[in-house]
Amino acid sequence: MFVVAHISDLHFNGTRFNRARIESALRYINARTDGLDALLVTGDVADEGSPSEYVEAYRVLDSPLPMLITAGNHDERSNFSAELVGERTTSAINSSLLIDDVLLLSVDSSIPGRNDGYLDDDTLAWMSVQIEAAPADTRVLVAFHHPPVTIGMTFMDTIRQTGEERLAELVVRYPNIVGFVCGHAHSACVTQFAGRPLCIAPGVASTLNLPFEGTEIINRGQPPGIAFHMIDGDRLITHFRAVMF
Repeated sequence: MFVVAHISDLHFNGTRFNRARIESALRYINARTDGLDALLVTGDVADEGSPSEYVEAYRVLDSPLPMLITAGNHDERSNFSAELVGERTTSAINSSLLIDDVLLLSVDSSIPGRNDGYLDDDTLAWMSVQIEAAPADTRVLVAFHHPPVTIGMTFMDTIRQTGEERLAELVVRYPNIVGFVCGHAHSACVTQFAGRPLCIAPGVASTLNLPFEGTEIINRGQPPGIAFHMIDGDRLITHFRAVMF
């Protein structure tokens, strides 16, 4: 069984409150690394995209697990890459990791200056290269920030990932893609995309209300959350945990 820990929407902002939530989630993961294979962080690492927020993130995001991090709509690629990648760039922040027979692809769905998402043609081409370079029996898990489908959250649905039909074509070409994981919604959610599971991590910094949960946008009573994705054969199994802080 291959197991991936997944956190999203950390929103480092220099406050003790947000940092405590992030550190609690990371402590929970790091205390259980014997049963884990990798850690995914799917965007909105920073709240405003300032250099100081990424310096804070660099200091806190420490784990013995192999880690892939990509950007969200709150992130600023130049500052993100300078502090967390080690090389300043304004290009999409994509990375891959092959562990045993599982290929993790972490791809950048952010659009600089906008809140909605899109995987550009270069990213899709890069994904194809990574998949084709791996052995034929490799199972592939794809991670990004923006969900490529609506999820019943009115505002978030207006700033989801578009152009998703191009991503769906990859599933046809590469049936060894076992599923997709993302963040953005600040609400644990499981649905489908292109005939594959799509699992959305809960928010670490906060939880957003569903339409029937009240008029407030943020549900302040919810603790930080984590997703654990298990890859069992060609099945993706996801468990969620709330972490006290």
